[in-house]
Amino acid sequence: MKYLIVGLGNKGEEYTETRHNVGFKVAEKIAETLGVPFKSSNFGLLAEGKYKGRKVFILKPDTYMNLSGNAVKFWLQKENIPIENLMIVTDDLALPFGTLRMKMKGSDAGHNGLKSIQEQLQTKNYPRLRFGISAEFSEGKQVDYVLGKWNEVEKEKLPERIEKFSKACLSFVFAGIQNAMTGFNGK
Repeated sequence: MKYLIVGLGNKGEEYTETRHNVGFKVAEKIAETLGVPFKSSNFGLLAEGKYKGRKVFILKPDTYMNLSGNAVKFWLQKENIPIENLMIVTDDLALPFGTLRMKMKGSDAGHNGLKSIQEQLQTKNYPRLRFGISAEFSEGKQVDYVLGKWNEVEKEKLPERIEKFSKACLSFVFAGIQNAMTGFNGK
């Protein structure tokens, strides 16, 4: 069985430590856990590894957030991975910082990366893991907030949360989405 885990983010040094790039951070932790390096490939950086006998592709798209769907569609088709074996890891303003929410399907909730994926796959029915970044910004400052860097309190808690999200993704690969949702949602 093959799986594709996609951490959403934006390429470039200026985005590395921003809230919007938390998907990249989770992807990096999964690759580190599996002991596999990222290599430049079509539509981004790709790491390939195995987890409990299952082939896992970990992707950090280089398409920028708004075109993430192009990378997702390409790798699903290239590796013939069924959509139910896809996991998208993304930031979510509607959830308190560090909250983990895994779902089998859902709306894009105004997130441009999810919107692009939905458009390219022609469905809302794909697994996603949302990382709460909260909504601590003034009116009209949403873009500055999501593209802003973590505050000191968040930075302190971030490694533990990224570790938890990484484990949730690997649980999805090994135990399936229902078991992963039961074991990790809200934790």
